[in-house]
Amino acid sequence: MQDIADIIGLFAIEGELQKVKANKEGHINSTFISTFIHEGKQYKYTHQKLNDSVFTRPEEVMDNIQKVTSHIQTKLIHLADRDKRCLQLVKTKQDAWYAYDEAGSLWRTYRFIDEVNTYPFLDDQHLAYRFGEAVGTFQHHLCDFPADKLHTTIAKFHHMGSRYNQLRQAIEKDKAKRLQSVQAELQFFLENEERGMTLTTALEEGRVPLRVTHNDTKISNILFDRTTGEGVCVIDLDTVMSGTILFDTGDMLRTGSITAGEDEQDLSKVGCDENLFIQMVKGYRSVADNFLTDTERQLIAESGRATTQIMGVRFLTDYLNGDVYYHIERPSHNLDRARTQIALMQDMDRKWASITGSLS
Repeated sequence: MQDIADIIGLFAIEGELQKVKANKEGHINSTFISTFIHEGKQYKYTHQKLNDSVFTRPEEVMDNIQKVTSHIQTKLIHLADRDKRCLQLVKTKQDAWYAYDEAGSLWRTYRFIDEVNTYPFLDDQHLAYRFGEAVGTFQHHLCDFPADKLHTTIAKFHHMGSRYNQLRQAIEKDKAKRLQSVQAELQFFLENEERGMTLTTALEEGRVPLRVTHNDTKISNILFDRTTGEGVCVIDLDTVMSGTILFDTGDMLRTGSITAGEDEQDLSKVGCDENLFIQMVKGYRSVADNFLTDTERQLIAESGRATTQIMGVRFLTDYLNGDVYYHIERPSHNLDRARTQIALMQDMDRKWASITGSLS
């Protein structure tokens, strides 16, 4: 790879480069953190190489990010701590938002956001409320952005009908000869297909509006202020596109309410934490209620179940296809993931009356 200092040198950063270190936390893009000294002060930056095997149209990804962050920044101009509330792209010396290295890979640079915490999982009701609040704030800032101006960088990403079509293709081909071993899981997903279409159908029929969606609203993509505990910034904007914001509430509820790891093999440990679920919704609605439609409000809880179902179908499809999409560490890994999603849905169903009653 081209020397990282040379790549950083393509960007318009004032001062002298002091050090660079690799950040191993991400699983898709290559990330580095640099430290510069300018006029006696220290400044840090985040540099990322986009994974073009995942993002096949990286310039469109960057155009979406630039449009969305610029819009959010106009909403923050009056705040003293605005620099930590939205990702800020740094331009290149050629006045562009990204640069290409000698191998043809796209690189971008953000100003580093400091004095914040991140969390790998959710286990606290107060944090759950703050999590929901952060997702609601992100959507509130973008509720007046024309979503049809964004590129579709991953087609039908959360389209349930498309995911079921892929599952049926996997069943028909049975590439890995695993079909007979997953009959119970297939039966569950096929029995739930009609209900799972709720979000997709509502969007296609115009019963919920087209809005900007993040599409990966897990808690590790929220930066929390180290002093106040507020969720101040939503990061990892590579999948920002148009859709229904219920995709984002759904992913928030799916990842935030599960009581075990996504690949837990002991299904007795897998369930839905009802209290965390409710607090996420309350935090979210404390900000979002002023722009949500009645139908969107009515479908928030359902979005958690539907998004869990989408992921379960995707994991099972990949298992039948021979594990070609998701990284695995054991032969049953994708099947284990699919089973945890089923277990989460089943526990949601057991608690559904209580959850919806608390949110009515």
